[in-house]
Order: sequence, then C-alpha cells, then structure tokens
Amino acid sequence: MTDANGNATSTRPAKEKGPRQLRSEQRRQEILRAAAATFGARGYRNGSLGEIADQVGITHAGILHHFGSKNQLLLEVLDYRDQVDVEQLEGQHPPEGLPLFKHLVDTARNNTRRPGIVQTYAVLSADSVTDDHPAQDYFRDRFTGLRTMIGRSLAQVCDPDDMPSDSDIDTAASAIIGVMDGLQVQWLLDEDAVDLPDATAFAIDAILSALIAGRTGERLR
Repeated sequence: MTDANGNATSTRPAKEKGPRQLRSEQRRQEILRAAAATFGARGYRNGSLGEIADQVGITHAGILHHFGSKNQLLLEVLDYRDQVDVEQLEGQHPPEGLPLFKHLVDTARNNTRRPGIVQTYAVLSADSVTDDHPAQDYFRDRFTGLRTMIGRSLAQVCDPDDMPSDSDIDTAASAIIGVMDGLQVQWLLDEDAVDLPDATAFAIDAILSALIAGRTGERLR
C-alpha cells in the first residue's frame, strides 16, 4: 500500500511494547523525577548520580545505563519539565495571542502545586550562567524561543494601526519572562508572602497595558 505521495506504507499494526521495555521506561521516569528533585535541591554540580540512584534503588552504573552521562540526564530532566508544562494543552503546545497570557497565569497557578519542578527550574537556570555549564545552550535557546513566542502574541493583541516598535515588543517580552522567573524565586523563598498567580497576572497586565498605550518605560528612562 502507498500513501498520497506514493511512498510505501505498512498495514501492520504498531508492535506493542514488551514487559522489559515498559519496565525500562518506568525506571527512566523514576530516575527523571529523582534527578529533578535532587538537582532542584542541591544544584547540578552538587547533586550526585549516586544520590539519585539511591532514591530509585539502583546503582550509579544503572543511571548511566539509562542516560549515558550526567550531562545527558540533566538535559532530559529539562525536557521532562517542559513536557509537564504543556501536557494538558491541546496539541501540547502553548496558544497564541491573548490566550497565551492567560496560559502564563494558569502556569503560575499550576506551579503552586508543583514546587519541586519550580525549584528545579529556578536552580538550574541560575546555575547555567556559570562557565561551561552543560545546560547553558538549553537555557539560552529557551529564552530566545520564549521571547519570540511572547513577542508574536504581544503583536497580535496590539492595534495594527498603532503597532509598537519591534524594540518595545522585544523589551516587553523580556520583561514578562523576567517578572515570572523573579516571582517564582520570591514564592519559593516565602510562599505565604507572594500570591504567585495574582502577582503574575498583575505584572503581565501592567506590561500589556504599558505596551498598548505606548508607555514602555518612557517615564523611567
């Protein structure tokens, strides 16, 4: 049988995973959760593979069997965190336009129920600015992608006949990311003093209002 492009296709159903594969995937998920907790509490450099292995009842060599290296484990922990962020979204991808900003506030609300994930992100993103950190490229690319995604949505909510400059849109996108990350750190340190979703909504609304009104920092420059 061929597809619409004339390529050969198979009519056989996908082979089901055997018990060994299922056990291996389950163990990988256990390691990822343990690594996220360890790196979040102790940082990447201080969190050891031995400590992670002890949490899941295997050896240091067992971790390397599943992930190859500590660096690779870190990168897969970060991918795991990203998957958690979008797993409830349609198409597992953030929306655009005004719904994106509502999604960001919803993310802040969801984060209050998963402090371990938030802690992991906060610690590793701060760690990544140090020399030769294995996640430096990941976070640089992540922030570039976030600025692009948020900037595109900012442009969509503005009046096309009175569109802010690209520079102001970029500044507003960077400000939204910075505010969200900073509020998360404050909340981790004193959750009773910081209402994470309300503070996030207030800050994003203020940035949106300033951008739309053409007042992106002009009174403070």
